[in-house]
Amino acid sequence: MLTLLAFVGLAIFVIVTLIFKKPKNFPPGPRWYPIVGNFYAMRSLSKACGGQHKAFTKLTEMYNSNVVGLKLGAEKLVIVSSWELIKEVAYSQDFNGRPNNFFLRIRSMGTRKGVVGTDGELWKIQRHFVVTHLKSLGFGFKSMDNMVREELGDIMTILKQHKNEELKIVPIISVSVLNVLWKSLTGSRLERNDPSLIKLLELLDRRALAFNMAGGVLNTFPWLRYIAPEKSGYNVIVQLNKELKTLLMGTINEHYKTWKVGRDDDLIYSFITEMKKTNGKPTTFTEDQLLMICLDIFIAGSQTTSNTIDFAVLMMILYPDVQDKVRHCLNEAFEKSEEITFSERGRVPYVEAVVYEVQRYCHVIPVSGPKRAMQDTNLGGYRIPKDTTLLLNFYSINQDESYWKDPEVFRPERFLDADADGKLSVPERFVPYGIGLRRCIGEILARTSIFIFFSEIIRNYRLENPVGTEKPSEIFISGITLIPKQYKTRFVEIS
Repeated sequence: MLTLLAFVGLAIFVIVTLIFKKPKNFPPGPRWYPIVGNFYAMRSLSKACGGQHKAFTKLTEMYNSNVVGLKLGAEKLVIVSSWELIKEVAYSQDFNGRPNNFFLRIRSMGTRKGVVGTDGELWKIQRHFVVTHLKSLGFGFKSMDNMVREELGDIMTILKQHKNEELKIVPIISVSVLNVLWKSLTGSRLERNDPSLIKLLELLDRRALAFNMAGGVLNTFPWLRYIAPEKSGYNVIVQLNKELKTLLMGTINEHYKTWKVGRDDDLIYSFITEMKKTNGKPTTFTEDQLLMICLDIFIAGSQTTSNTIDFAVLMMILYPDVQDKVRHCLNEAFEKSEEITFSERGRVPYVEAVVYEVQRYCHVIPVSGPKRAMQDTNLGGYRIPKDTTLLLNFYSINQDESYWKDPEVFRPERFLDADADGKLSVPERFVPYGIGLRRCIGEILARTSIFIFFSEIIRNYRLENPVGTEKPSEIFISGITLIPKQYKTRFVEIS
């Protein structure tokens, strides 16, 4: 009996040692511990540094390497922090996969569907479909300006009703951003008080919070869902997924009823058309896939756009001289009765420079979405085993002193060419919408919404910190994305 126990114990020891032994020539990093890997060490370092993105940069300094290797639970993770290596990973087919881990599966309601969390042939076919459809809607053209300006009317009405009052900008902006996305998917616009729109926004906000709180733990230790489904946050995420599915399937089912040949004026109708073409043959155009495309667009498009405008308003309060200059540029370039459009943004390069500096300085997206090594390969002189997860540390390139000189300073002029009469100059390494094969498919819509909403707000209102309140903080809340700490703004109407 003792011999058997000793043998079993030895076998377990050998298996655990092999699982948690670093592969040969794997990137440098902290020691891996059995079962947990570096999970708790990273948690402590992230807390000490003020966010995971800063912890990743700290590790780069500690190990004097732009490629750092970690292990979170059973998952090998590599952090990439130099511009040249980030570019190599972003454009290489070797790194164009998505991890097949618990986090991405539960994000996709238990499947590997959609565009954000997929790879291979499914990803190629579905990304092509979405990009083609968005172009057919006029993304990047005048019709998209009109779609965004339709929502602007609601924003300006609310601000006028509450002029000189203290407001939070996010609840106002997020509804409008979501409505633009809703129209692109469903072909119709909802009123701000529509129950479907309110419910969708509520579910997306609660889901983002749930993933921030529980996503990392569940991905590292997915077995926790079996022994502590409530405490681990698993039950909350599953319930939110069910509610989101019910809400979105209601809209999809309405489209089924009204679809007819030739009706392709929104994404859902276009997708149903593709489904009808299959005649029962195997296809990537399935109902589950349609559901996840809709969710991908809502998640990817709404949060980052709203957060960018939130940061932009905050920066205008903290830097009133920049705010005044933005307003002066707009007033010089556009008549008071003239609409500001994205297609005419070339008139005001300084305004675009301010938006870019907000995105750089505030690190709206500090780290890329996860990538997966599709095969055993090499990076920066190190061996990257197949199925290793990679994260691109955008924060590190936005804070690179050797390039930006003074990255800790908020200075929009860094995006203007001093030798070309103040024209916009955007360096290759500035990638607020990602880079390479996985660049954001909704970039043009996001840029249009941010430019028009921000410009019209500044043109019509002076943004002030409410009297008697502390200056808003430049220490941001770290999660999947960064967000400002809560603050209020006094919107003073300009006559």
